[in-house]
Amino acid sequence: MANSIQQTLVEQTVAAVKALYGADIPETQISLQETRKEFEGQITIVTFPVTRFSKKSPEQTGTEIGEYLQQNIDPISAFNVIKGFLNISLSDTYWIALLNNTIVAENFGKFPANGKKLMVEYSSPNTNKPLHLGHIRNNLLGYSVAEILKAYGYDIIKANLVNDRGIHICKSMLAWQKFGNGETPESSGLKGDHLVGKYYVVFDKEYKKEIEALKAEGQTEEEAKKNAPLMLETQEMLRQWEAGNKEVIALWTMMNGWVYAGFEKTYNQLGVNFDKFYYESNTYLLGKDIIQEGLDKGVFFKKEDNSVWIDLTDEGLDQKLVLRGDGTSVYITQDLGTAQLKYDEFGMDESIYVVGNEQDYHFKVLFTILKKLGKSWAEGMFHLSYGMVDLPSGKMKSREGTVVDADDLMAEMIETAQSRTEELGKTEGFSEEEKLELYNTIGMGALKYFLLKVDPKKRLLFDPNESVDFEGHTGPFIQYTHARIKSVLRKAEFTTDVAVTVPATISSYERDLIQALAEFPNVIEASAKEFSPAQLANFAYEVARLYNKFYHEETILKAEDANVKTFRLHLSASAAKVIAESMRLLGIQVPDRM
Repeated sequence: MANSIQQTLVEQTVAAVKALYGADIPETQISLQETRKEFEGQITIVTFPVTRFSKKSPEQTGTEIGEYLQQNIDPISAFNVIKGFLNISLSDTYWIALLNNTIVAENFGKFPANGKKLMVEYSSPNTNKPLHLGHIRNNLLGYSVAEILKAYGYDIIKANLVNDRGIHICKSMLAWQKFGNGETPESSGLKGDHLVGKYYVVFDKEYKKEIEALKAEGQTEEEAKKNAPLMLETQEMLRQWEAGNKEVIALWTMMNGWVYAGFEKTYNQLGVNFDKFYYESNTYLLGKDIIQEGLDKGVFFKKEDNSVWIDLTDEGLDQKLVLRGDGTSVYITQDLGTAQLKYDEFGMDESIYVVGNEQDYHFKVLFTILKKLGKSWAEGMFHLSYGMVDLPSGKMKSREGTVVDADDLMAEMIETAQSRTEELGKTEGFSEEEKLELYNTIGMGALKYFLLKVDPKKRLLFDPNESVDFEGHTGPFIQYTHARIKSVLRKAEFTTDVAVTVPATISSYERDLIQALAEFPNVIEASAKEFSPAQLANFAYEVARLYNKFYHEETILKAEDANVKTFRLHLSASAAKVIAESMRLLGIQVPDRM
């Protein structure tokens, strides 16, 4: 619904309460909602809050306010009252003007720059293994939230903090050194991230063998884990890395190079990108200055072993270690330092961290510490916490039997899209190259839409088969609707510079579609404010659903009245534009033909 009519209704309802009952009611107490489908009308005013001023029943109050509004607001054509709900019907003239003056405009759904800078950090991969299904949700969420906020007027920086150092990275390095026989991505035909991931698994297998051997010699599980030669060598390799040993650094640089080449292919296939990469190898020593600052300010305290802590029990959190007694960093140390580095570099007003909900506590602690240190910019920090992605058991093959590899999943989605599309015969007249592009568009659209239509906070069950359905609440259904509209416009040889016409009346199907399209700017705003692509995803589905209803119930190309035909073509073109832009903000392409 357009904001202007809603605002008018709120203002006039306040005026009605004053005129009829001599009372002042704040605008915030006037509640508007969409009229339920079983009743006549498009906008409903809830009258219960007014009864305390009118001293009359909700029905009588609704009738009196309805009569006042009908006299004072031109577009109101009728009203009805059901219990405490006043249902308002707006005239055809109103809806026709809304399409012709607002929705078809070039700048519809566009927001001006708001002068604010915002960083969205997402992906955060480890360089010891390929990206998996959890990373897919993370990347899609981060990318889409960034695009929605950009559309809402923010200046956006997309950042990726790469976890490229530490004991887990050294495990892959040592295993390759010992068991790799010089294998490379070129010699093996494996993507670089898969090759390095393979040696992470090799390490684990060989390490377990050593543990069992030591246990057989009488050591406990704990002792064996500590004393296994592979673990001792890995720890030594990490020390050598931190000391800048040239050979270790050269091995690390080479293997990370393989991983980055592999990640780039995965990111390209996913359709996500970044403006700035941060690497933990450059940031892990940061934060020590901030620890000193905190000690000087009395925010932190030292224990006898020289370790540095903060007491957050007043905030309902625990005491938290921020620096070890030997002066080495913990995770929170470098996160404090990296937060300061980002702010010094970009001076952003807000910063969003897209990280799974298992890190909820960590971010509460991080943000609380920064605020206690007096960092004013910490007020603009937000943890976009999301739930895990589960799969129906046995539905997907996975490389190591535990996690579903991102590349495997994307390839399987494209294969599924191909078989479904061929079954339905939707590729007539396509060249081989066009077919491959279409399968990719549908497969990736199915995957992205299924993961983004659910509220980020919720855990979700991803069913690859259900997601590639041309009939359900899916990406392919919306993509197919877009292709259908484009086909209608092609047949009509329609261009948007054709003058907009005014038919005498419109049908309920046209009105419902116009009403939905008018919500587009509001949905962008709500999605931006709540950092939730789910609202936009569900909106795109609703527009596609209503367009299909309109398409089946009304003639477009064969409409006898030329004004009606042109009006319906403009309505169709607007629906296609809104669907395409909504899906673009989700990172999903829509085909022009299927």
